[in-house]
Amino acid sequence: MRSRALPPCPAWGTVTVRKRNFRRKKMQPNQSLRFREAKRIQQSFLAVLEKKALLWLAARTPARINSDHLTILGLASMAGAGAGYWWSKTNPLGLAVVTVCLALNWLGDSLDGTLARHRNCPRPRYGFYVDHIVDVFGALFLLGGLGLSGYMSPLVAGTFLIFYLLLSIEIYLATYTIGTFHLSYWRFGPTELRILLVTGNLFALWRPYALIADRAFLLFDVGFAVGAAALAAILVQATVKHIAMLYREETLP
Repeated sequence: MRSRALPPCPAWGTVTVRKRNFRRKKMQPNQSLRFREAKRIQQSFLAVLEKKALLWLAARTPARINSDHLTILGLASMAGAGAGYWWSKTNPLGLAVVTVCLALNWLGDSLDGTLARHRNCPRPRYGFYVDHIVDVFGALFLLGGLGLSGYMSPLVAGTFLIFYLLLSIEIYLATYTIGTFHLSYWRFGPTELRILLVTGNLFALWRPYALIADRAFLLFDVGFAVGAAALAAILVQATVKHIAMLYREETLP
């Protein structure tokens, strides 16, 4: 059987497309609404394999499912992961719920943009804004649940969230001013972090504490304290690099 290419934007009706085209024609004269897509830089360990998997999935996604459905799935699954961590305080099965939700989050969060590009109906401004505001709320749900789980202290959860948000701000500012959007640092991206978190869940089921210098610390406290330090180092490195780059390009006379 020959493969048949999907029509562009199959989830939109003809009337909707005409209205959208009319709105675009009205928006074109307004220079302030022009949006330049940034160059995406993804150099994580699993980037090549993940891209192949996402393209395979996008080509086989039913036409009735669009990128908005996947974005909603990504956000709902992060809320579910946070709830699973909260439930794990009284029932270890909550960690199994978290693992399933993280897998669903990978599917929704990673496939939504790929699907839009595969169907040749990207919405760059809408997609950029929605994708990253969803990431912020997702991090809040996940770390809030971890802080309530008993597997991590609220102080460590809050510290990691602060550095995550600070690094997110730096990434978004660099995307706007420099035109490059970093999806990974030090060969780690969202997918690798999800795998580390699932691995941590399995260890927490078996042994939720780590022994360091004959003292017991919560396993997730140790892991996320190291993660917060790494985020802080990346933040300083990226900030210094980008300030120097912009200064050289816009040196005072």
